[in-house]
Amino acid sequence: MSGSGSNAKKLFWMVILAGLPVLAQQDLPDAPKPKPTTQQFPADTAPAPKNNHDQPDAQTPVTPVAPGAATQTPTRPPQDNVVTDIGELKSFILNVNFVEIPVSVKDSAGRLVEGLSQRDFAVFEDGVQQRLSFFNSQVFPLSVAVVVDTDLPSETMKKINDSLHALVGAFSEFDEVALYRYSATVQQISTFTGTSSISETTLNRVKRTGREGGPAAAGGTISQVPMINGHPADPGAINPVYTTAPRELHVLNDAILRAANDLSRRPAAARRRIIFVISDGRENGSTAHYDEVKRVLLARNISVYGVGVDTSAMPVYDKLNRIRIPGQGYGNILPKYVVDTAGDMSAEFTREAIERAYARITEVARNQYTLGFNTRVTPASNCRELVVNVHRPDLVVRSRPSYCPLPPPKQ
Repeated sequence: MSGSGSNAKKLFWMVILAGLPVLAQQDLPDAPKPKPTTQQFPADTAPAPKNNHDQPDAQTPVTPVAPGAATQTPTRPPQDNVVTDIGELKSFILNVNFVEIPVSVKDSAGRLVEGLSQRDFAVFEDGVQQRLSFFNSQVFPLSVAVVVDTDLPSETMKKINDSLHALVGAFSEFDEVALYRYSATVQQISTFTGTSSISETTLNRVKRTGREGGPAAAGGTISQVPMINGHPADPGAINPVYTTAPRELHVLNDAILRAANDLSRRPAAARRRIIFVISDGRENGSTAHYDEVKRVLLARNISVYGVGVDTSAMPVYDKLNRIRIPGQGYGNILPKYVVDTAGDMSAEFTREAIERAYARITEVARNQYTLGFNTRVTPASNCRELVVNVHRPDLVVRSRPSYCPLPPPKQ
């Protein structure tokens, strides 16, 4: 028994001594280590490639790129391709041979129609169909010149004054707005700024109390000879002086021209330029003529939108006012501006209706299709006829009936 026990002890120590080199190679720690927080990859995993680019700023968003997509500097596409990116519009606007056409499409109930593509439209210049080079249906931010008529009856003026907060609220935080007022002269109240910067003090500068009383009396004759019992003392000396009622200046043409010139100096960007007029549409005594102002609007792609108030909101009275009497100015010229520049208009009488019109009109101005084509450049800048058709039935298309190209730049 003692021999067998001695042999067992020798075998035990031989096994222990044989395993010492293996234990030494494992370099076991003295105490447990924390669990690794990073994933352990298989032994045959290749190292990640090094990033040779600068690290982006932590506050700068990184645009994801689809796998396999090549990155390159944006360039203007070939003429036979239609650009649909709103960001590319600026490069088109800088070219004088590019024609931009905002288009509103409504159904028979007056609702805006969405979902049309460039294949649904056909554009004609002077009767010749043009190939579209730009098409977009995105919502545009607005550059707006708000022009307020302050020579209105006091009751109407009060409605407008009380509605100005709703007017500012009709625009978005991305729109820029400038305020003007006019009667016998034009005055800019505030420069182009975000609506959040329009203070109560600024709005108060627009407000006016309005005029009291009715329209001026009609003209008549004044005799310059003495009268006896209703008869001239000397019948041969009758020399009547014909007089007309004094007509106050109401310079709507000048106001729109001032706003258009200021809008045209805004930085070129993907914005819709509009003039928003709140007025009864009367025009008398402007230095600028209607045709001159219209040409500026068409050349600068500026549309006029309007809210007709006071007499322009009375259907029968408004129709009579649109008839121009020679030497007496226009009773209501605002609808002409709206039609010729493809804007929109609403005639409202109550304050609540006026406020609803603000929101409705800004929605129409913002949600339009934008078409564009390249045209020929000629030294003469005669206005050209535009026709936009939609290849779908029962839709109403509103676009400007003509445009006036700017002359080519001097070399």
